[in-house]
Amino acid sequence: MEIYLDNSATTRAYPEVVDIIQKTMLEDYGNPSSMHMKGVNAEEYIKTAKEQIAYTLKCKPDNILFTSGGTESDNTALIGAAAAAARRGKHIITTQIEHPAVLETCEYLSKSGYEITYLPVDKEGVVRLDKLKEAIREDTVILSVMHTNNEIGALQPIEEIGEILKELNPDTLFHVDAVQGYGKARINPKKSGIDLMSVSGHKLHGPKGVGFLYMSDRVRLRPILYGGGQQKGLRSGTENVPGIAGMGEAIRITYEHIDEDVRRLRELKEYAVGRLACIENVKVNGYNNGESAPHIISLSVKDVRAEVMLHALEARGIYVSSGSACATNKPAISATLKAIGLDKSLLDSTIRISMSVYTTKEEMEYAIDSIEEETKELRRFVRR
Repeated sequence: MEIYLDNSATTRAYPEVVDIIQKTMLEDYGNPSSMHMKGVNAEEYIKTAKEQIAYTLKCKPDNILFTSGGTESDNTALIGAAAAAARRGKHIITTQIEHPAVLETCEYLSKSGYEITYLPVDKEGVVRLDKLKEAIREDTVILSVMHTNNEIGALQPIEEIGEILKELNPDTLFHVDAVQGYGKARINPKKSGIDLMSVSGHKLHGPKGVGFLYMSDRVRLRPILYGGGQQKGLRSGTENVPGIAGMGEAIRITYEHIDEDVRRLRELKEYAVGRLACIENVKVNGYNNGESAPHIISLSVKDVRAEVMLHALEARGIYVSSGSACATNKPAISATLKAIGLDKSLLDSTIRISMSVYTTKEEMEYAIDSIEEETKELRRFVRR
């Protein structure tokens, strides 16, 4: 039996996604910038994908910029918007638990003369709104807050944050990394006051190497890629038609039954958390009384190293993560776990279970049974 529970790292593509990618590579393989019919056909896939995405966000197709994935979307949003707004100010606010694609980009900007404020979070991983209010200044040009934390599943109060920005500095651009949230929640950028939003295709059963950046009408970006002037000069380079078409199809399928799928994922999570709570010295992180992502479970198993547990479960055909696979395959202490004040003894004893629409109740039962059995077995070897 093979049970894949590392869906926050990547997901298995829908069969329909594979079909459309194959079609764009074997039949409709033209360059979308070409003026002949092959090019026109390829361009039609891009147009369709924009419409599919725009429908889910209640925005215009022109608000969508295609990228190579979440990392490029984050970089484009932060570097591009910061450069365009440099005359107005050089202060950026983000949180301590952002993905490296945001944190490392902020570090780059800090070396380029920008001042970065890193907001703390509470023990559940939710941003401290009192600290946000204190941090906003006249020269604050960007606020970047992730929708869903990729490690513990903490949800941020995006709409409330948007209201705070509107009240204290409406000129500040609001960037949201929604790589883990889009496809697991209905997000309305205009209603939430979001100006920039990053999404990656392979987190919702689409292909790797493609994503998009939502941009509100008021956003001005300085490009970080130069060349042939594709996508209105904002992101030069021949568009990844197979990836864009595949991502568009994945988004169409995801949002056709999103409410049903999210409800089922929440039921699976409630079941799992209830079972895990009965195991001695096992702590679930970022749960927040159920107010957390429906697909992510972070658990710390006292006296058992995460890497040891990961491989013990792998031997049983169960695939989980010891943290975020989006940064590196080298283990490191999580900044997110530190930020929520997790006990030092648990920092290296935390694994992540992340589910998808393909995850079944039977799989979760077997996974929790295995975690319970391995916990008892592995603790036998702990030196007292």
